[in-house]
Amino acid sequence: MQVRNLHLTVPSAAGPVNILRGIDLDIAASEAVGIIGPSGSGKTSLLMVLAGLERASSGSILLAGHSITTMDEDALAHLRREAIGIVFQAFHLIPAMTALENVAVPLELAGVRDAKVRARIALAAVGLAHRLTHLPGQLSGGEQQRVALARAFAPRPRLLLADEPTGNLDQATGDAVMDLLFRLRAEIGTTLMLITHDAHLAARCSRRIHLADGRVAKIDLSPARPEPVV
Repeated sequence: MQVRNLHLTVPSAAGPVNILRGIDLDIAASEAVGIIGPSGSGKTSLLMVLAGLERASSGSILLAGHSITTMDEDALAHLRREAIGIVFQAFHLIPAMTALENVAVPLELAGVRDAKVRARIALAAVGLAHRLTHLPGQLSGGEQQRVALARAFAPRPRLLLADEPTGNLDQATGDAVMDLLFRLRAEIGTTLMLITHDAHLAARCSRRIHLADGRVAKIDLSPARPEPVV
């Protein structure tokens, strides 16, 4: 992924607010990158723009040969289904659907013929083969986040965007979920961009990108950095 001079400005009663102020990034294929910084630094806004859920005011984003900033809504929706997985702090599961249905429905919308089979495999991979028919309300917080991980990884995305995925979990459960996330990422070869306030989680990534006031303030490099760019 290549990001160049990315800006996001939104209107407010007091006038325009500059949230992202010229972000430049190069993220390598299969790399795990931690995005850290104080509240209000632009972390979540950056993730939303990279996912195509928020329109950048200016700048460019290139992912897998596609220019996200010039795509229309239909093309963006197709790219998200095919290449981008998203995991939020809130689980965002559909309450009236079983774990299996929550994972299968996005695959079905993407036209995957064996959606239910792939959903079963994805849930088994996160240790929930015995919870296929349970509704979200019948699952613990950790189990719900594991369903969200299965849903995100089932399409085998090129890019996974995770925004404080353990924020609603206790320490032990959060650690187990993150172990699972990093294992699945490594098995599939997915590029990970992880927003976190947890320094220990950020340290598990190959690089830590520090944001401040909508800009890249610092980048901590790891000793060995992947070379091919997505």
